Amino acid sequence: MSWTRAPEPICSEEPTEPAIELEISARPRSIGNFDVGRVLPAPARRMVGPFIFFDHMGPAELAPDTGLDVRPHPHIGLATVTYLFEGQILHRDSLGSEQVIEPGAINWMTAGRGIAHSERTPAEARPGGPHVHGLQLWVALPEEHEEREPSFSHHPSDTLPELDGPGMRGRLLAGSAYGLSAPVPIFSPLFYVEAELAAGARIEVPKEHEERAVYVVSGEARCGGAIVGARTMAVLRSGASMVLEASAPTRLVMVGGAPIGPRFIFWNFVSSSKERIEEAARDWKDARFPKVPGDEVEYIPLNDEPRFPRGAR
Repeated sequence: MSWTRAPEPICSEEPTEPAIELEISARPRSIGNFDVGRVLPAPARRMVGPFIFFDHMGPAELAPDTGLDVRPHPHIGLATVTYLFEGQILHRDSLGSEQVIEPGAINWMTAGRGIAHSERTPAEARPGGPHVHGLQLWVALPEEHEEREPSFSHHPSDTLPELDGPGMRGRLLAGSAYGLSAPVPIFSPLFYVEAELAAGARIEVPKEHEERAVYVVSGEARCGGAIVGARTMAVLRSGASMVLEASAPTRLVMVGGAPIGPRFIFWNFVSSSKERIEEAARDWKDARFPKVPGDEVEYIPLNDEPRFPRGAR
């Protein structure tokens, strides 16, 4: 784990152009026995850098003897990035990986040419009624890595670079920012930062990445003269200098990176090729994906044929 002082935010004159290009509110979506807030993809914005999917899970307190149960399902062409603020999730995948995700750690699963996995509340966490709060993001892979061998890596909280500043504690979860690099394996330039700010505390958004967005998990942040509330993403104008100031105790994340080109997305599949997604859909329907050891009985069926609405790429 490495520590660094966050750069002191510098206040500048009011920008001649609005720093915020677009605001996106989390929309409720069901993932079985659990609802999430879906941010990306959105009708007005499908990707920020390589980030093509952004779900806010919870915060939720589930009934005793229940839990999060996302049955085995497939992915291609992307990496899933799971980060928890509260609770536990047991990750299993078709490589044989089995890992309990705990708050502060990063799980990075590279699907590449194809992987299946499940996400469930561990048995020992169910009797008292589990709490769940976290984020799951997908990173689209560059074309030269879309068909790479699948892999899985787990990074405990004490291996991730940390930031501190007046009234602020932060962590670099993936990629590079503030002169630091996280140990998570990435395949294109990106950054993913979490920060907790006391009221009045400030943090500067990394400038070196072409596309950037701020998502307020809880609290409220002033962003270029605008107020961004909880469960809202503000997509920033390219090149705009931006200092975020918390109006109240606030937790937020910042994401972005270099754009990797348009992508098709259908169900759990991401690709630069419609035909590749259609092939993956057939493979899942015909049980040609490998099973998930320890979770071989249940699975999520694919009942629809791939559809690509106008503008889906």
